[in-house]
Amino acid sequence: MSHRTIHLFRKGLRLHDNPTLLGALASSSALFPVYVLDRTFLEGVMGLGPPRWRFILQSLEDLDARLRALGSRLYILRGSTAAVLRDLVTRWGVTQISYDTEVEPYYTCMEQEIQALAQERGLQTYTRVSHTLYDVRRIVKANGGSPPLTYKKFLHVLSVLGEPEEPVQDVNAEDFLRCSPPAEPDLEQTYSVPSLADLGLELETEVLWPGGETHALQRLHKHFQSQGWVSNVSKARTVPNSLLPSTTGLSPYLSLGCLSVRTFYHRLSSVCAQAKNHSLPPVSLQGQVLWREFFYTVASATPNFTKMQGNPICLQIDWYHNPEALEKWRTAQTGFPWIDAIMTQLREEGWIHHLARHAVACFLTRGDLWISWEEGMKVFEELLLDADYSVNAGNWMWLSASAFFHKYTRIFCPVRFGRRTDPQGQYVRKYLQVLKNFPSQYIYEPWKAPEDVQLSAGCIIGKDYPHPMVCHTEASQRNLGLMRQVRTEQQNTAELTRDVADDPMEAELKRELQEEELLERVGQHSTSKPFSSDVDHKSRPCSWTPETLQLSGEVM
Repeated sequence: MSHRTIHLFRKGLRLHDNPTLLGALASSSALFPVYVLDRTFLEGVMGLGPPRWRFILQSLEDLDARLRALGSRLYILRGSTAAVLRDLVTRWGVTQISYDTEVEPYYTCMEQEIQALAQERGLQTYTRVSHTLYDVRRIVKANGGSPPLTYKKFLHVLSVLGEPEEPVQDVNAEDFLRCSPPAEPDLEQTYSVPSLADLGLELETEVLWPGGETHALQRLHKHFQSQGWVSNVSKARTVPNSLLPSTTGLSPYLSLGCLSVRTFYHRLSSVCAQAKNHSLPPVSLQGQVLWREFFYTVASATPNFTKMQGNPICLQIDWYHNPEALEKWRTAQTGFPWIDAIMTQLREEGWIHHLARHAVACFLTRGDLWISWEEGMKVFEELLLDADYSVNAGNWMWLSASAFFHKYTRIFCPVRFGRRTDPQGQYVRKYLQVLKNFPSQYIYEPWKAPEDVQLSAGCIIGKDYPHPMVCHTEASQRNLGLMRQVRTEQQNTAELTRDVADDPMEAELKRELQEEELLERVGQHSTSKPFSSDVDHKSRPCSWTPETLQLSGEVM
């Protein structure tokens, strides 16, 4: 049957490895690529902020240009998806709607509305899985109807299912030969991609991560030119405070679907197959992609995955309600330069290294402030270019030790973590200009600098830059006791997401880092040094999804 089809883009903003679009084109005499810009939905349900908006608009411009090169174009319409589709079905004589299958509950509700419209109007629907390696419903079914709640169990299920499907062929001009656009006047004005100004948004920060499939494929190609780096990269050895990303930086493109995760995965498999020696999951790039798949699978079948209450796998913790402390963390005013530099980079660039995400997440939750992971998740939703429903929530539960992660005694020191990999503090100097003239010995603890040093640096602590908002040693000890009590009282919930053997990431790190216990020695706390900490809560990175993912989800 030859259909007049609306292909609804949501994620999956690409023409390579797009099985839904390819299948819809094969069954259609006319196909209209549509993106519904539903601002209420995107800002309300998904928490989009200006950086993500800019990335999406750039990705839509790129998609439109690539479609035009094939004899088609992208139609941008504003309003609710259901209302827009209802209007277009009548206006364009549509007989079929195609869209990628997604796992998020808000997309599930949207798909139910599309199915209801299709039934009402006698339309066909066509949908395929495109944003994940597997159809996560197959994984849940293979696990007996419930999601595997540990990474090891997850990998066992995948070993039964076999390798993910290969990418499909790219869409080309021949696929669009039959699919002429509608004859409507003023197409450019009616369906063009809006600017940030059109949406009433302003963003003056530099564009370091241009949106779109073109940039995604260029970045992918650049990294795969160095096959040795690809095959030997280990997430645990990347540097969180390098001035340039020490990972692939592909996470924004994967999260929005500008880059196919199957394309990425199978390119990795090809490189590793040719390498005599290569890093292994979970710290390899392939392992990181599978972490992304793990969180997608668990999120797809766990009620209230992005909330604490009503979430059956999440510890129920009486977090502090402290709006003032939350705002200091959010606006980079904690008084800890390493933490504040990270939060400044996040706001200015929309991306931070996964270990940097660990540091600020631990500080906000179980490490220092004892504020709910939900609050941090919302900030990342707003600011991260790679924000992702499943990976963001999963990682925040992980870093707050609310689920998945059980080495909760390991707490990241907000001083020593950054100093270990950047002793001169170049990262801090770049993102906290107020501290750029401090000597290296004080750059991570400027409050310890003598008055004459502060005067010489042009920054008086307590006036030009805040004192630390907490004593890390005291706060981390107190919070460790609170977490121990919670986990004792809710042991059954804690065990749901715990592997019976050592965590695979921990096993890898034991080969790379000297074993050390958190709080190995409590530093001597002195009233004369109220903010000092001699406790080395070093950065033994916990198992975390990649930057391809996110705390929201960085993939490497």
